[in-house]
Amino acid sequence: MTSSLLETLIEAALAAGAEIESIYAAEFVTEDKLDGSPVTEADRRAEAIILERLGSAFPGIAVLAEEEAAAGRIPSLGERFFLVDPLDGTKGFIQRNGEFTVNIALIEDRRPIAGVVYAPDSAALYYGAKGEGAFRRIGRGAPPTERIRPRPRPASGLAGIGSRNHAAAGTAERMAALGVTEFVPAGSSLKFCLVAEGSADVYPRWGRTMEWDTGAGQAVLEAAGGRVLALDGDREAGPLLYAKAENEFANPHFIAWGQ
Repeated sequence: MTSSLLETLIEAALAAGAEIESIYAAEFVTEDKLDGSPVTEADRRAEAIILERLGSAFPGIAVLAEEEAAAGRIPSLGERFFLVDPLDGTKGFIQRNGEFTVNIALIEDRRPIAGVVYAPDSAALYYGAKGEGAFRRIGRGAPPTERIRPRPRPASGLAGIGSRNHAAAGTAERMAALGVTEFVPAGSSLKFCLVAEGSADVYPRWGRTMEWDTGAGQAVLEAAGGRVLALDGDREAGPLLYAKAENEFANPHFIAWGQ
């Protein structure tokens, strides 16, 4: 049975996803933020929906949201806070490739303990929480819910997943050093979910990401039985942690493993 917390996060993600789809089907204007990344009306309207729902259901828990943070509105964060990326993969949204997601996570003691990732275009919903497992529903209406787990790690010939639009220089060589022989490109936080469901073995990231890019996907993968580790160079350096205000909520490089 899905907890009431996850049900609330799922409902918020689905509502935001419906708003995103209504804009996706029409003409929309793209702007550039101060950091050069794109933003659309879909980002802002989806975030407003999520903030309203989280504020109503959990008035005592702060929310760190991407567009609010971009505007300089960063709340005081306690040991528990929500992390929101209303439209991860905005470039995929602009390119109309379907690889964009709504992301909501609950962070507790610097670790993601619950998360929802929803891809509106394919109606693919992934969610999970610590101690509850991870699940997938694909399709509109009332599709069946499936429990997901990473696949057993092969002795050789790993399937690695990486960014379609943001691959860092040297990624192919570093993938090969990990034993990756098959590369699967994908956009947004779906990369974590594909590892969680066993479609890939590893997702290393040697490029810039922010906490709202990774929180929900990490929560789903870890609930499924995987792990996400920070990297110091190419060395694994403990779990990927959150509430890094001193770094303006930027992540170090990281690697996400299935089993």
